[in-house]
Amino acid sequence: MVDITHKITTQRTATALAIVKVGNPATIQAIKDKTVPKGDVLEVARTAGLFAVKNTSNAIPDCHPLPIEFTAISYEILEMEIHIEITVKTIYKTGVEVEAMHGASIVALTMYDMLKPIDKNVEISTVKLLHKKGGKSDFNDAKSLNLEVAVIVCSDSVSKGKKEDKAGKVITSKLNTLGLEVANYIIIPDELTEIQSAVNQFNKDKIDLIILTGGTGLSNRDITPEAIIPMLDRRIPGIEEAIRSYGQNRTPYAMLSRSVVGFIGSTLVIALPGSTNGASESMDAIFPAVLHLFKILNGFNHGK
Repeated sequence: MVDITHKITTQRTATALAIVKVGNPATIQAIKDKTVPKGDVLEVARTAGLFAVKNTSNAIPDCHPLPIEFTAISYEILEMEIHIEITVKTIYKTGVEVEAMHGASIVALTMYDMLKPIDKNVEISTVKLLHKKGGKSDFNDAKSLNLEVAVIVCSDSVSKGKKEDKAGKVITSKLNTLGLEVANYIIIPDELTEIQSAVNQFNKDKIDLIILTGGTGLSNRDITPEAIIPMLDRRIPGIEEAIRSYGQNRTPYAMLSRSVVGFIGSTLVIALPGSTNGASESMDAIFPAVLHLFKILNGFNHGK
């Protein structure tokens, strides 16, 4: 199965459609009158669909087992067709579109099986996803925000050439995947004045998003929070908590990190850990959802 351990848990919803066509109007009437020999077609098929949704991972090899928290099955009975619509919800790391389509398929197959003794022309004409919601698909317009982005690597060893920067490159790569380009990328030592000077300059240049990596730990040289916090007009504790909560689910050492997030004017500043894994996981924890901030900023203008 695909690795989903990096994903965040969100509410996921999917709705699927299946269509069963009959060969005779009398078949539809028998369904309505509940006179089909094998029983109440709509209720038996509904029960089969509920079981199918919950057991999708047992039938489809690459589907992850997940907690199904809601399933609704509805019918629209037409002159020669029955439209089956299934909505599935979960709060998990991956979507439920396959679960919805699997359920719709089994409802349709159950109907076919129950109706074939009285109608040899029954057929399943359609199984498709109508819509889904949740996860990164809800935040797929990062490129349209037209953000100016800067990445600052705070590290004594990297700035002296003793160590290769990996955290900054991971951050840049993840931003690129979202459709954002990093126009400014610099490496500086763990010096309070240099950190503040770099952030101030990018803020004056009207950079929309500044991401720092490094210096958020508890060693004597880790002073990025001390440099950044006095500069912030507004901190955003919820984002800081999301970073730590996500990391804590993966390693107990995440509680030692001091990630800081806030605004300087209309510039969003995010200070992340300097380890490659810490930076990568922190980005996974808050992106792309954090970009919603730029949509709700009053008077924020991206028409540059």
